[in-house]
Amino acid sequence: MSRLFLLLIVLLLSVGAHAQDLLTKTSGEELQVKVLEITPTDVRYKRTDNPDGPMITIRRYDVFMIRYANGTKELLGASMLSARPAAASTAAPATVPATGSLVPGDEPPAYEDIHLNGPRLGITVLAGGVATKADRELGVNPFLTQFGWQFETRIFRMPNGTSGLLEIVPLIGGLEQGKFLPSLNALIGIRGPKGLEFGLGPNVSPAGAHIALAVGTAFRSNGINFPVNFAVVPGNGGARFSLLFGFNSRTR
Repeated sequence: MSRLFLLLIVLLLSVGAHAQDLLTKTSGEELQVKVLEITPTDVRYKRTDNPDGPMITIRRYDVFMIRYANGTKELLGASMLSARPAAASTAAPATVPATGSLVPGDEPPAYEDIHLNGPRLGITVLAGGVATKADRELGVNPFLTQFGWQFETRIFRMPNGTSGLLEIVPLIGGLEQGKFLPSLNALIGIRGPKGLEFGLGPNVSPAGAHIALAVGTAFRSNGINFPVNFAVVPGNGGARFSLLFGFNSRTR
């Protein structure tokens, strides 16, 4: 009888040890976890090998599938999106052109627009002919403060995390010198899976119209993003170099 009792305990412990969820990322990585919460944007879980550890949060788009301990499956993120064109084609074949092929604009939208708007402040340094012209025509020294706002719209996000961006950045410079020097930047950019971003677009200011080149990244803490951007605007025999900081949070 005692041996049967011990065997029963071992079986119960074995079942408990396997009562865990299997989370598969879009990258193919599999994790043994206990899923705690699924929101429209995030998945929260704890690792089964550290049940007393911190709760971990990842983006829903980065999760391919969850196989729960009871054997049921749930598809998330990119898998749901990739299934949409097939579902649309069977539910509404009339939307497909008579030729049977899709052209840009016929496919369902990949992702909703995401807005990351927030304040910006920083400095601009004028170099070469730009500094000379600013001193002669505007009466400002080569070091300017900048204050403004960045309007950022994420147009799309691919399953690997690469995003397409549209950024509008109005700024006011020279306030520390008693000047009001407005500028406007409109950038088209790409943000990589790890947050590194590049942008290119027109810049309009009292110095004229030029092309702005920008690179940046963002640090994230408690749901708040802290972007850092460096921009160069060449022209008039010199260049303007700007370093901007700010913060924002996600809105739809």
